[in-house]
Amino acid sequence: MKGFIKEFKDFAIKGNMIDMAVGIIIGTAFNNVVNTLVKKVVMPPLSLLTDDVNLAERKYILREAEGEASEVAIGYGELIEVLIDFTIIALTIFVVIKFMNRFKKKAEDPKNKAVETPKNIELLANIENLMKEQNTLLKNKHLK
Repeated sequence: MKGFIKEFKDFAIKGNMIDMAVGIIIGTAFNNVVNTLVKKVVMPPLSLLTDDVNLAERKYILREAEGEASEVAIGYGELIEVLIDFTIIALTIFVVIKFMNRFKKKAEDPKNKAVETPKNIELLANIENLMKEQNTLLKNKHLK
């Protein structure tokens, strides 16, 4: 039991839990932004293109409501809205990751003196340079 508590404490203190919580909070806020973007910005022009039909209310009725029996319908309009949400989220995440990767490549380039290179990348670059130098020496030795 003590090992479990120590392991959990290490997990929480090292920041994994905090990073995850921050990600969830930002994700929730981002979800609200995307929902508003789709419902208030994207869908109204689409509604105009479809003669003011609210896309979310579009459905294929399988059985009309009769007496106590409720209506049975396939809500394809709502599915279309969710697919638009998904597309916007996927596109936004793609752009953000592409933007972050550009900075990451600059930071990991050992030849770029404008950005401080992380130590592990610097060490790998030094090892690569030493290996190139060693290969050159070995090739010259074999040519003699």
